[in-house]
Amino acid sequence: MLYTLVKYLEQHFDIPGLGMFEYLSFRSVGAIILALLIGTIFGGRLIRILRRKQIGEDIRDLGLEGQMEKKGTPTMGGIVILISILVPILLLGDLSNIYVWLMIISTIWLGALGFADDYIKVFRKNKNGLKGKFKIVGQVGLGIIVGTVMCLSPQVVAVDKNTTSKTTEVVETIAPDGSVQKSVETYYVGEKSTKTTIPFVKDNEFDYHWFVPIDSPLGDTLTWVLYVLVAIFVITAVSNGSNLTDGLDGLNTGVSAIVAVVLSILAYLSGHVIYADYLNIMYIPDSGELAVFGAAFVGALIGFLWFNCYPAQVFMGDTGSLAIGGIIAVFALAIRKELLLPILCGIYLVEVISVMVQTFYFKYTRKRYGQGRRLFRMAPLHHHYQKSNIPENRIVVRFWIIQIILAAFALVTLKIR
Repeated sequence: MLYTLVKYLEQHFDIPGLGMFEYLSFRSVGAIILALLIGTIFGGRLIRILRRKQIGEDIRDLGLEGQMEKKGTPTMGGIVILISILVPILLLGDLSNIYVWLMIISTIWLGALGFADDYIKVFRKNKNGLKGKFKIVGQVGLGIIVGTVMCLSPQVVAVDKNTTSKTTEVVETIAPDGSVQKSVETYYVGEKSTKTTIPFVKDNEFDYHWFVPIDSPLGDTLTWVLYVLVAIFVITAVSNGSNLTDGLDGLNTGVSAIVAVVLSILAYLSGHVIYADYLNIMYIPDSGELAVFGAAFVGALIGFLWFNCYPAQVFMGDTGSLAIGGIIAVFALAIRKELLLPILCGIYLVEVISVMVQTFYFKYTRKRYGQGRRLFRMAPLHHHYQKSNIPENRIVVRFWIIQIILAAFALVTLKIR
């Protein structure tokens, strides 16, 4: 809204300094600062309100060191994260940008889904919370929305320099001496595409159309259906991965902040025609605006980490964890980097796999030997280390370090091909 107002004022009034709002870098810095301020100021107040109303976490005794000390810690702190994201992007973001609206809808959608789960746990005293099938329905619904918008919106286009046609335009500029100079600029025209990026491959554009070898309108339709299914899978997987990672103080917050930094960098590079050309990556017009959203996302997470670090003063609950995973998934889909997520979100992936392997192995051994056995001391994986008597804060910091390595590796894939 503020960005729109500034653009209006700039068109009608000669006010010095308003031109800075045109720069993504300026608005990104403003977004991260504003998100940090909202998170730290509003977060402290929310904690006091939650404590006063006795809205605390009901902890089950799983035999983990220091676990029962967390009983009664305020939860549903994800509300702080959501507000810290939405306020800066509504003020500083370009609200005519389709990618910005996709991110806003995703944040509210999964935030509301997580809030419903927390509400049932806290206020209705039902430890199971929202039934799993309803969570899946909510995640699938968002996947359908995101995939459909990516398929149908005329604003969602991509430029593959190997196949996209070029066009030229005569540009007139006024020289300092008052003379008119003409120049010819050549640029690429964006087109609807189901292409995405594959890491480590030289010509690293992969087209989902390859799975549907039908060169006809029917083939195009089936390709877009496939893309919607991919969107559903990515959003569901990453959202649940984030939810499983949220088990130790500051773990998911810190890991997600590192992932958000990388996605913001990739959005800025993908939305800048010169940098995209230099790095030989897919140029996605208007996606650079996601850098502003990403900055607000990073600021919101760091602001929340102020209260969520060990020992946590507040937990994010499903209100935060489901939304965080969904935001990361939709962000990656928007900039065509969803196939990079297994590397970038390696912590999420390992946490999910540990739960799947533990469940499978337990059922297999129970069927074969009559008694179930466990491969890990406890799943998800961070609890396995906790059961091994490693201090909680040490586990968290080591997971952060691993995530930093994964983030650096994900960025390096831009040039390793």
